[in-house]
Amino acid sequence: MNESGEEQGMEARITPRLVDSLYTEAMILADEARAYFDETGRDDRQGLEPFARVGFACESLKVTTRIMHIVAWLLTQKAVESGEIRSADGRRPERRLGHANDSDPLVLAQLPEAAQRLINASADLYSRVKRLDEGQLAD
Repeated sequence: MNESGEEQGMEARITPRLVDSLYTEAMILADEARAYFDETGRDDRQGLEPFARVGFACESLKVTTRIMHIVAWLLTQKAVESGEIRSADGRRPERRLGHANDSDPLVLAQLPEAAQRLINASADLYSRVKRLDEGQLAD
């Protein structure tokens, strides 16, 4: 397959519609996470044991980090699609999906159900975007 064929294969996998859909999902998740961790989750946090409260704070930061990396990566894809940056520049190491730490299942088990749902949703979205990011290198 020639270079143009490889580019066409990549474009078929990461379409503007897919990027827009993932971006919308990330922004909705960001809003839900902010509302929970900054507002309603405060009461949940106060009811936890001290160690679990630290875990709650750490996990809320992990959620934020995952979403931040996802949004940055998606904005890079939008810039590539609009021609603001070249496709090859969009795959440079500093423009790839940033690293985000996994959640500790033992900590997760101690957290309220609402927190677990948001943490798992952010990890799932991050995992899907990571597959797309890694797939670009294979192309």
